[in-house]
Amino acid sequence: MPLNPDSELAKLMATLPQVGTVQWIGLRPARDEWMSAVESVEAVTDGGLRGDRYKGGSGKRGITLIQAEHLPAIAALAGRGIEPALLRRNVVVSGIPLIALKDRQFRIGEVVLQGTESCDPCSRMETALGAGGYNAMRGMGGLCARIVSGGNFRVGDQVVAL
Repeated sequence: MPLNPDSELAKLMATLPQVGTVQWIGLRPARDEWMSAVESVEAVTDGGLRGDRYKGGSGKRGITLIQAEHLPAIAALAGRGIEPALLRRNVVVSGIPLIALKDRQFRIGEVVLQGTESCDPCSRMETALGAGGYNAMRGMGGLCARIVSGGNFRVGDQVVAL
């Protein structure tokens, strides 16, 4: 059931004065390949990121993002150091709470995105992070987004709620 836009909760959820920053971008060219870090990328409208194996499919998961501030917590819970590529998300963002972008539009560089759903961890986290890796990421898996308007973005670009 959607929130009443006049409710106090809806007003609190709509208040997002923070601006984030892209810290890392990664692409996986094929299944079971390591993610490659890149400095910039092209996002294709209702698709995915050029050079990434996921082409967006239904569009709900054209791009995956994870909160930079969650990486130390995931590492602590997994009992090991981690690199962004291990977590299989395309973009690491700092400075803005990604969950607040669910069901709303935001911009990174030239690209307009729509937050669609939480990006829950997959069973591959057990291999990537070791036993308990799946549970270490629960609640901190990030956000999936649809690419509403394509273009380019790069490491260092701002992440701004629209």
